[in-house]
Amino acid sequence: MRFRVSVTLFCGSSLYFNKRHADTKARTVREADKRVFEKAVASICEEGRYRVFADIMRERGRFPHATLRLEDGAKRDIVVWCSNDYLGQGQSPEVLDAAHAALDRVGAGAGGTRNISGTTSYHVDLERELADLHGKEAALLFTSGYVSNDATLSTLAKLFPDLWIFSDEQNHASMIEGIRRARCERRIFRHNDVQHLEALINEAPAHAPKLIAFESVYSMDGDTAPIEQICDLAEAYGAMTYLDEVHGVGLYGPTGGGVAERDGVMHRVDFIEGTLAKAFGTMGGYVTGPATAIDAIRSTASGFIFTTSLAPSIAAAALESVRMVRECPHLRDRLQERAERLKALLREAGIPVMSESTTHIVPVLVGDAARCKKISDILLFEHGIYVQPINYPTVPRGTERLRITPSPFHDDELMDGLIAALKAVWAKCPVHVPA
Repeated sequence: MRFRVSVTLFCGSSLYFNKRHADTKARTVREADKRVFEKAVASICEEGRYRVFADIMRERGRFPHATLRLEDGAKRDIVVWCSNDYLGQGQSPEVLDAAHAALDRVGAGAGGTRNISGTTSYHVDLERELADLHGKEAALLFTSGYVSNDATLSTLAKLFPDLWIFSDEQNHASMIEGIRRARCERRIFRHNDVQHLEALINEAPAHAPKLIAFESVYSMDGDTAPIEQICDLAEAYGAMTYLDEVHGVGLYGPTGGGVAERDGVMHRVDFIEGTLAKAFGTMGGYVTGPATAIDAIRSTASGFIFTTSLAPSIAAAALESVRMVRECPHLRDRLQERAERLKALLREAGIPVMSESTTHIVPVLVGDAARCKKISDILLFEHGIYVQPINYPTVPRGTERLRITPSPFHDDELMDGLIAALKAVWAKCPVHVPA
């Protein structure tokens, strides 16, 4: 018995010694890792593209006004000019009431993943509503638009082992990540260049399954894709089409189905992906398409199977918002009118609004990361106007910009204030844009 005890003590002491030694090594390694992290952040700071997240409290009923909290605890009233809550639906009384009602009825959480008690009637009804919005047989909810793109595109490659994916060079990072994880043959075509796309398709075996992935509205430039031409090409070569309508859904088309609905080609697109943020003012993502395809994605995509379901209150709020937006074309009309007026005022003031934009997105070219951040800071701290600087890697170096998104609630007085502030900042911090 004594022998067994001594062995136990010896082993325990040995383990303790090894653990202490390992901890020492771990601390040394972590210090080295820390230096790597510090170097990465320092490099970003040197380029002038370090991202500072403004501490902003939105106030119900006052959109687009908000409260900025400074580091010393002081607070200041500001006007937000860069929100992706394009229609202000995140503040809608009807949407908030729907969220409160669901919260009171079923509680805060969904109960797990969709297959583990995380499917409520709100989720089912919302998927049906979204499918109908895009004229598709079925829809599938995800926790964000990023996840819906990533999960769907990577899963389609699993379902079609010999798949070739053709991706627009300006596709969102979520699409790029999904295509990268697909590990299939992929080709990148020049932005909105249908001729280049056709040339790349001709490189693929005629019998190989093909998928063209692109966006309707490119959120940093504000231009739109030639959806009809891409559909013509897809039909000629037997390719599937995957359209990201994140920045188009709710904002274009007679019922808010997106740019594809506006252009009369929604029925020709195989898969339409969207978000419950932006036009609908909540959160979450989704994909719509043929029922058999959506069922296969539902049954295969790990990004769906293993993620907690959207909270019922969010699903209920999104459902109400989708129904409202579908029935409120005046919100879309007002949004477009506001965007066009702002573009005209900017041009009149000599502010370099980017000519690529034909949509509600109003990008102002700066072309330098440090200057872009400086302009944003002056607007915020001296004028009470919040416009986030957009730098690399979101946009290519040399195309840094302010991305302004007027809403139906940015009235003429607020617009005049923005123009006056921009003119003052431009005089203080001039931007020299190449001809």
